[in-house]
Amino acid sequence: MTALPEGRLITYYGDDFTGSTDVMEVLTFAGLPTVLFLDVPDAADLTRFAGYRGIGVAGTARSRAPEWMRQHLAPALRALDALDAPVLHYKVCSTFDSSPTIGSIGCALDIGLAHTRRGWCPMVVAAPALRRYQAFGNLFAAVDGVAYRLDRHPTMSRHPVTPMAEADLRQHLARQTREPVELVDLVALKQARGEAALAAARGRGARTVLFDVIDDETLAEAGRLIWQARGAGVFAVASSGLEYALVAHWRAAGLLPPAAPPPPRGPVERLLAVCGSCSPVTAGQIGWAVAHGFAPIRLDVPAVIDPARAPAEIARAIAATTEALAHNRDTVVFSAEGPQDPAIAALRDAAARAGDAPEELQRRVAAALGEVLAGAVARTDLRRIVVAGGDTSGEATGRLGIHALEAIMPLAPGGPLCLAHRRAQAPVEIVLKGGQIGGADFFRQVKRGGTD
Repeated sequence: MTALPEGRLITYYGDDFTGSTDVMEVLTFAGLPTVLFLDVPDAADLTRFAGYRGIGVAGTARSRAPEWMRQHLAPALRALDALDAPVLHYKVCSTFDSSPTIGSIGCALDIGLAHTRRGWCPMVVAAPALRRYQAFGNLFAAVDGVAYRLDRHPTMSRHPVTPMAEADLRQHLARQTREPVELVDLVALKQARGEAALAAARGRGARTVLFDVIDDETLAEAGRLIWQARGAGVFAVASSGLEYALVAHWRAAGLLPPAAPPPPRGPVERLLAVCGSCSPVTAGQIGWAVAHGFAPIRLDVPAVIDPARAPAEIARAIAATTEALAHNRDTVVFSAEGPQDPAIAALRDAAARAGDAPEELQRRVAAALGEVLAGAVARTDLRRIVVAGGDTSGEATGRLGIHALEAIMPLAPGGPLCLAHRRAQAPVEIVLKGGQIGGADFFRQVKRGGTD
């Protein structure tokens, strides 16, 4: 084969909004135009974006219970399966955080295997570009240049909803599905025995195979094995490491030429950042922003989770944000500064007193942040915004009337600048950022739009 097949190459469902842009970023900047919809696209949507090589749907399954997943994932995956791309991808976070009761990746695996017409399921979770590595089935993530096993990671081992207590992904998945998961390990990949290892795994009846990735060599080799063994099509459960792997193989095989980088977008006069992420990385970005002149607007978390007090607090935050922007100040709105912020303990205490699930109260906080963002955008002429946190991104995009996204410029891996298409309003430039994405000055990068 001297060229990639014509038509769609990859369709995917992202289990949260920020992570959904990762796949679009990798494919688009590799020269494969990709569009991300906020709901399953209809015929008119597909016609408008005819010729695009990747079609994605941004979802919220990462924060949902299995009952919700069984109700909503099956029809979405069937619709994407019907588009007949060689690869159908259920996109998960590269930290794989999940549990049997929230964001169950095992549940998604079962649904995909049951409701799509795919032969087998490759899993690529690691992505060196994102500083994620997998060795002998164990996942590692780097912080400040130090790689931690996930069960010892300073953030993911203490995640407020889905803490990672197990780094071996096979063991982690065994608590969520009865589907056996085989492994093609890094030794097989390094010693050119990957084909034999994959054939042996599938010969034992395994439908799901995990691939180690520790560097560019193992990344490209995993991509080669998956692409060559795709058959009539695969249903992959993976991070954007899958697209990194496929692109690496396609380029190594001469199927995809190097892509020219897109031009800078240039700076904007004012930037609004809205942060629902509680990660230390996002906390550092908030701190940097405030130290460099951003107006800080802290949302009162106990107020917004109280239905009687929430409307007044949201109105206050909208007014304060609008006033800061009117005075030409960059602005950051946030609910917490890192995992030790007292607001998180307050949320947990409120959940315990009311008998509510903490994730439900977190959704209320995300919804409030989304309302503040939408209110500020409606009252100003903002051209560019940043949203940090998966739940917050889902709420924000819905309230802004966004129905489709295109990546227009890379900033940091996993956090591209996107053009947000709105059905009844002018487009807006937006970054949907996961908690672990970007350096301390990431908001500065976004504001300057690729210029020095």
